[in-house]
Amino acid sequence: MSVDTERPNRPVQSVDRALRVLEILARENEASLGQLAAELGVHKSTVSRLVEVLSSHDLVEPPEGQGRYRLGVGCLRLAGATAGRLSLAVEAQPVCNQLAVELDETCNVAMLHSGMAVNVCQAEGSTTVATRNWIGQRTPPHATSNGKVLLAFVPEAEQRLLLARRLERFTDRTITTATELRRALQEVREQGYAYAHEEYEEGLRAVAAPIRDHTGAVIAALSAAGPGYRLTEEEFPRVRDAVLRGAGEISRRLGSGAG
Repeated sequence: MSVDTERPNRPVQSVDRALRVLEILARENEASLGQLAAELGVHKSTVSRLVEVLSSHDLVEPPEGQGRYRLGVGCLRLAGATAGRLSLAVEAQPVCNQLAVELDETCNVAMLHSGMAVNVCQAEGSTTVATRNWIGQRTPPHATSNGKVLLAFVPEAEQRLLLARRLERFTDRTITTATELRRALQEVREQGYAYAHEEYEEGLRAVAAPIRDHTGAVIAALSAAGPGYRLTEEEFPRVRDAVLRGAGEISRRLGSGAG
């Protein structure tokens, strides 16, 4: 066995080894300190320090007596957070696809993460001029229809913190004051949808509606976006109603009474 000692100046190596410990326990279900050390090719003392840190975060469950290590409840917490996002994307994608065909425009689903709207799925219509791929993109919530929906329904304390930040201007139509944004968010709550007319990009218009989970909480937003010459005032009611139906369908798939 090739034995490598832990070096304080190798934090990346320590992270790699810690992740490998989790992978081994996930594969084997449980393992002793000696088994982990042998597979990693390090001293038992090195593995002992790694599992001690992992245990402090509940990612590894320490053995009782001379038992073996296994994954801890902290892994369930992380898996649950990921599963929620994956479940949303899985349930939303077919609805996005259908809506994109119906409207012949780009449709997205976004969630609020670290104060930004993050797109988790997208579908495009067959129109020649289409918006770019937004999957995984982080967009400022104050300037987008999806983002306004997400901001409108976050807890009041969180909303205050988000509105206290500088609101960057992207176009002449971007909302840049907290007072104006609060009025817009109140309107979103009252009417049940949000719109953005060239507030993030010149020529781009969009409308969005809230997606609710089984508790009724708003966890995401569904939007349809396209160029202003297609999403005209005359077309807006049709697009809005279709987006509302789509958001309701995704909500129903997630166990909400909406839709």
